[in-house]
Amino acid sequence: MQTRIHHAMNGAATAQPDALAMIDFADQAYSWADLAAASAEARAVLQDRGVGPGDRVVLVFENSLEACAFLFAISQLDAIAVPLNARLTHAELDRLITHSDPSVVVFCHAASEAAVTHGKAYSARSERGRYGAVGLFQRRGNRPEPCSDDPNEQVALLLYTSGSTGAPKAAMLTHQNLISAAEATVKVRGMLSEDVTFLALPLSHIFGLVTFLSICGSMGKVRLEARFSVERLFAALQRDVTMLPAVPQMHALLFHYARGQNKTSYEGGCLRFVSSGGAPLDHVWKREAEAFYGLPLQNGYGLTEGAAGVCSTQNQLGDPDVSVGYPMQGSRLQLDFDAIGANPAEGIGEILVAGPQVMKGYFRDPEQSARVLTKDGFVRTGDLGVFDAQQRLHIVGRSKELIFRSGRNVYPAEVEAALTDHPEVIMAGVVGRPATGNEEVLAFVKVAPNCRLCEEDLAAFVHDRLAPYKRPTRIILAQKLPVAPTGKILKAKLISSFTDQLLREVTV
Repeated sequence: MQTRIHHAMNGAATAQPDALAMIDFADQAYSWADLAAASAEARAVLQDRGVGPGDRVVLVFENSLEACAFLFAISQLDAIAVPLNARLTHAELDRLITHSDPSVVVFCHAASEAAVTHGKAYSARSERGRYGAVGLFQRRGNRPEPCSDDPNEQVALLLYTSGSTGAPKAAMLTHQNLISAAEATVKVRGMLSEDVTFLALPLSHIFGLVTFLSICGSMGKVRLEARFSVERLFAALQRDVTMLPAVPQMHALLFHYARGQNKTSYEGGCLRFVSSGGAPLDHVWKREAEAFYGLPLQNGYGLTEGAAGVCSTQNQLGDPDVSVGYPMQGSRLQLDFDAIGANPAEGIGEILVAGPQVMKGYFRDPEQSARVLTKDGFVRTGDLGVFDAQQRLHIVGRSKELIFRSGRNVYPAEVEAALTDHPEVIMAGVVGRPATGNEEVLAFVKVAPNCRLCEEDLAAFVHDRLAPYKRPTRIILAQKLPVAPTGKILKAKLISSFTDQLLREVTV
């Protein structure tokens, strides 16, 4: 029985030590025995620094063997991992290190000049072993957290939510949270030991992390990319990749790249599972994706506080369903029709989730924990949803992102779906901005390279797709939008990122 996340790695290393486990960003191959040996050395390094049960260990990295080895080493010591993306600014990183109060900070050097730079700022001491090359910074005075043999109680990770603003907010995910999430992922994807998963999603994000743990649980193989490269994805699909979990932007970039290579469909022959998460699906875009892959595009929904997967579809090719499907193994859903942004008349309410994947709470923040965790075991997601006639869940948007225009609710997700229906639009973010006596709808879209679209073209495109009060007041076209490492648009930064353009164009 697995009671810690490293047990899956140990099981694979025992059952098939010489089998391929990982091909990294530099095309270096590692077996399960290699991963176990690297993790054992990482454990010894941490023990030498006095890391023990309940201590936090911050990992600053981009996807690499080092990150995986130290993640499992921390689990073996009953310490608590704090995965942070190396692409954070120094100010952001320093704030999260202070908040998580670690005993040691590990800067993983592989494929990350940013991690090396951060390590130098902390005067980290360089170490090298079978795990690779890292920098270590030791802190003093940290206070260990309580420990338990019970995997439902023992915290494995502190994971900072990508939507956090103001004070840092770290979800405490237990070993059982992560084990349950990984098991549910294996089941819904039908993962096998012979599968090869292309994983460019960062392991510092719950989507990428649980995908990696599910690969370990199924004793499969992973092509672990430090950063997303559409060229590497295209090449890997021609070789051996059987599973492709990704965010919509990755799929969209692949389609545009393939067209540039005069390819209108996938020709590799190995792929058997494709999924999308993180943004709403449009009927037309879904048909385009399925025509390219020749496979059903499965959709899903999850959140950090729920250890990633909450719902997933298991549709057949050609099914027009664009919901996020039914609850995954062990998850339970409710809708709160009294929440902000709810519309009981249309069946729209805030989504509440319960089950073995739901976090223990926020790290050293009982007030925030009490706000989102109900007494009967549900977590408030802040997302708005509705069930269809088949009881499949559809995501409408975020309650805090709801736009009130002319006395009516505008759900950004609906406007974004209309915009991304255009073949030259890769991604879109919609936000509200106060206007005199009202609120206006602003849309920001990332367009394909060499695109000749203008604002008027897109306004005309969505005219018949959206009711008048839902149509954007402005549509800003760009080659780049502010995004998190997963590719998720950082909506809080949209207006500030394009202030000059908004002002300039408004006054013309």
